[in-house]
Amino acid sequence: MAMHERKTIDLEQGWEFMQKGITKLKNILEGLPESQFSSEDYMMLYTTIYNMCTQKPPHDYSQQLYDKYRESFEEYINATVLPSLREKHDEFMLRELVKRWSNHKVMVRWLSRFFHYLDRYFIARRSLPALNEVGLTCFRNLVYQEINGKVRDAVISLIDQEREGEQIDRALLKNVLDIFVEIGLGSMDCYENDFEAAMLKDTAAYYSRKASNWILEDSCPDYMLKAEECLKREKDRVSHYLHSSSEQKLLEKVQHELLYVYASQLLEKEHSGCHALLRDDKVDDLSRMYRLFCRIPRGLDPVSLIFKQHVTAEGTALVKQAEDAASNKKAEKKDVVGLQEQVFVRKVIELHDKYLAYVNDCFQNHSLFHKALKEAFEVFCNKGVAGSSSAELLATFCDNILKKGGSEKLSDEAIEETLEKVVKLLAYISDKDLFAEFYRKKLARRLLFDKSANDDHERSILTKLKQQCGGQFTSKMEGMVTDLTLARENQSSFEEYLNSNANANPGIDLTVTVLTTGFWPSYKTFDLNLPAEMVKCVEVFKEFYQTKTKHRKLTWIYSLGTCNINGKFEPKNMELIVTTYQVFLQNFLPSNCRGID
Repeated sequence: MAMHERKTIDLEQGWEFMQKGITKLKNILEGLPESQFSSEDYMMLYTTIYNMCTQKPPHDYSQQLYDKYRESFEEYINATVLPSLREKHDEFMLRELVKRWSNHKVMVRWLSRFFHYLDRYFIARRSLPALNEVGLTCFRNLVYQEINGKVRDAVISLIDQEREGEQIDRALLKNVLDIFVEIGLGSMDCYENDFEAAMLKDTAAYYSRKASNWILEDSCPDYMLKAEECLKREKDRVSHYLHSSSEQKLLEKVQHELLYVYASQLLEKEHSGCHALLRDDKVDDLSRMYRLFCRIPRGLDPVSLIFKQHVTAEGTALVKQAEDAASNKKAEKKDVVGLQEQVFVRKVIELHDKYLAYVNDCFQNHSLFHKALKEAFEVFCNKGVAGSSSAELLATFCDNILKKGGSEKLSDEAIEETLEKVVKLLAYISDKDLFAEFYRKKLARRLLFDKSANDDHERSILTKLKQQCGGQFTSKMEGMVTDLTLARENQSSFEEYLNSNANANPGIDLTVTVLTTGFWPSYKTFDLNLPAEMVKCVEVFKEFYQTKTKHRKLTWIYSLGTCNINGKFEPKNMELIVTTYQVFLQNFLPSNCRGID
């Protein structure tokens, strides 16, 4: 019932009551002595609006109140806010703006509560902007539009002061820039167009001025230290007061002015550029160079090119050094030349170790530098020294490591490590088949003359070669090593055979190594008229071998055989170890040397 008896409130009278509440709110914002709103005050104001919007037409004042809500802000801004901003400048103007924006948001929050009923019904039905938006738009249209240019210039000027090392109020800047973001009501347009674009332009100009001086005064390492420091500080600036979306754009501006524009001048500085840093092993500076130049478009291309040139030059110098040493020794014994060439391989390995470490550490394993290292090594690894190809040098180097009494005295781990490195070098050799040929010849000598120091190492390098060059590459070598293992088993069963057939024993100790033709280097075979004792040996072995297999033909290679001969000489007896061929010379020995057992 009470609803119908409600007294109609006319617009004038209702608005007069609302005006009192709004004035009280303004006084609180201005810091004048004023009591806070009680919940009773709040309810009275809310209810007045509710009543004025729910009266029957023509007394439904929703539209008028919606307009008056906006006018309240406009009036306050024009009478109080703008004058207070116009009289202040620079940092003081920025402080005032931050305070005014903060107050404005409080005012919007309170007024939109008083007028809440409009938001719920009137606005929804008419598809009008919400009260919150209307309030903020007033500030944007009246305050922000007028002063954003001055604000932007003041902020940029403070940023430049900070770049020059002055202390500034970063929290103030953060609050001002938040206004540019918030005033966009969910869009970044205001921040980007009214502030960021000019700030980026200023940044470019600032660093362009700096760089043009530094490039003349500073060494490359000093310049890079400054550039890195600037980038770090700009990043820091973003985290303290710029919007995070500016970071990438800002860093790109700085990188462009400091690095991109001066890239070639910086890298090619005569006494301190990239060549000099490589020459003097300046690992930290090279790492910094990588960190800086990997950020700019194609920035690493010139660095990797200089790296490639440098490594090529160092390697080529090693070749020349080895050539000179070899030609000086030409007059002397051949094995000394061989030694020089082993030193060369060792130095190439050291060179590879050094620059591979650069690629992994300074250049963070980047593929561009792996490629540069590969191309550099391909240049000088295929030159060869003193008439020996690199393929032969590497094979000989391996032989020295793997044979008993070789020139390299190394621990087992060191041998493994060195073999690993040799196989890496092989990757750069264009004629790998030539290496395989030399390697097999030397492997055959080690295996057949019992010169191999360690079976495990022999197998280990074959595994490494297989990984590097494929199974095809090592199949014959693996066959050779396996042949030897089988030959030992074969010899054991031959000895058992002789023990069980006493009449078969030829009276001479015989060791036969049966090899598979396809695996081994080809050896010339000569027919010899063997002495009867030896013919017997051959026959006995053939019979034994027939018991194991029917389908294999044995070809005897006497050039690889040895005989132990006991010589009875006047002063004392001696054992001579000679090749099978030399046995046949015994017929031509003078009679006093022919006391052969």
